[in-house]
Amino acid sequence: MTEKIAKPEEQWRQQLSPEEYHVTRQKGTEPAFTGRYWNHKASGTYACICCGQPLFSSETKYESGTGWPSFWAPVEESSVALHVDRTYGMTRTEVLCSRCDAHLGHVFEDGPAPTGLRYCMNSAALKFEKTPVSG
Repeated sequence: MTEKIAKPEEQWRQQLSPEEYHVTRQKGTEPAFTGRYWNHKASGTYACICCGQPLFSSETKYESGTGWPSFWAPVEESSVALHVDRTYGMTRTEVLCSRCDAHLGHVFEDGPAPTGLRYCMNSAALKFEKTPVSG
């Protein structure tokens, strides 16, 4: 089990940009087609912007047409936590970082094989770590 990370809100505010704080700590959403990773194609791992926990691999990233980075599976099932989100008159499944409870986005059941899932994430909640070139 991953050790939980908890910090006072003021510490999160100092660590994160205003947009990162709004998305991850206040459950915000960046506008579609504006985030740094929605059309990103490099090989590597997408980690939590708050605590650095690896969340998604570029190998599971795909173009969903939604304007947000989308993945069909997390790196490890245990790296994300799922919660029912009933805001805005809808029932959705919220995706959180399992280590620091950062809001990442939502998961929907309209994704590609093999999982049929679409983890629709906010770029502001992610930090990309490029896969080192070997040789």
